[in-house]
Amino acid sequence: MLPFDNQKILPAARSLKQFEQLLKCPFEYIVLLEVHVGNLKTLKQEAEKHEKKVIIHADLIQGLKTDNYAADFLCNDIRPAGIISTRSNMIMKAKSKGIIAIQRMFLLDTIALEKSYSLIDQTAPDYIEMLPGVIPELISEVYERTGIPIINGGLIRTLAHVKDALNAGAVAVTTSDQELWESYYDKSK
Repeated sequence: MLPFDNQKILPAARSLKQFEQLLKCPFEYIVLLEVHVGNLKTLKQEAEKHEKKVIIHADLIQGLKTDNYAADFLCNDIRPAGIISTRSNMIMKAKSKGIIAIQRMFLLDTIALEKSYSLIDQTAPDYIEMLPGVIPELISEVYERTGIPIINGGLIRTLAHVKDALNAGAVAVTTSDQELWESYYDKSK
């Protein structure tokens, strides 16, 4: 099976208004960012009614800690298709529950990259979300080092950024830029 059923853009909703827009879009997989923890169940149910699979960015959910209780809550009560996090407990809990586990890594400098490799060796996520996404030349390096498919995100502002990331080996790109979702979908028809 192809990653995310070959969906190359993983649109990310930063608000309820964007979430509502995503329900009308053709994308099967959608990412939730910066929504309140109290809305998660309702949003997931609404997404399912529209045949959408939700990926939750655990670190950005308002009112949710990233401790083991939060990991249990997300995996047992919400049961999204996937979880994105920088936290190893979230990644390991998601994997143990059969939920797509996406380890987020920041390319700040060589030290941060090496620490990320160490964490990834421990957690063995299903995917790595690499930020910022405007450094496509590191995609193949990270993939060669880890053997884990790469999702690119952060500062993706143009269709050229999306194409550069995909051409460099990313399996998908996350973005909260609605114009980018729409233009990529229109170009891929």
